[in-house]
Amino acid sequence: MCNLYTTKASAAEVAALFRGLGPSESNAGPGNVYPGGPGMVVRQTHGERTVDAMTWGFPLRLKGMKPGSKPKPVNNARADKLDGFMWRYSFEERRCLIPVSEFAEAEGEKGAKTKTWFALPDEPLFGVAGLWRHTDEWGLAYTMIMTEACIHVADVHDRMPVIVKREDWDDWLDGPPDDARILCRPYPDLMVVNRTADRWSAR
Repeated sequence: MCNLYTTKASAAEVAALFRGLGPSESNAGPGNVYPGGPGMVVRQTHGERTVDAMTWGFPLRLKGMKPGSKPKPVNNARADKLDGFMWRYSFEERRCLIPVSEFAEAEGEKGAKTKTWFALPDEPLFGVAGLWRHTDEWGLAYTMIMTEACIHVADVHDRMPVIVKREDWDDWLDGPPDDARILCRPYPDLMVVNRTADRWSAR
């Protein structure tokens, strides 16, 4: 599952590419995004496309957690589970796009895993399928939808983020759920794989 990605663009640059209105103030900007941290999302609300700062992960309280402890951020939603209780309403009513420049997966032996990055050639910023909602704990929050891995990712991880092609952005943000569901598929085109020596545990 994806637990790290980077966005190499400002809110204004994201708004220009995705034809949206950027946030006036935001603590989300260029750089790495981790679960529980701030990231940018593009969403359609009241007929207007906006760029908003949200927390990456829907808050989840597990049984046995102490009162006042921080919830666990559920930062990934499986494409084959979108009809489940946790995701169904957000999938039908609150879909968003996550601006991503590249995403990382851990590769290697346990205790010595390194970061392998995946990007698209000639696209410094692309849209990944997400869901958003209001939360009592963190305000606006979002999660990233995962599907089966394409051939470029499969030897590192069996799942990957759903990458939505530019011509399908409108259908994902504002189309019927059945049309959006069709877009939850492995990326069919070329990807760039960058294996590094950077340790996965380093943050």
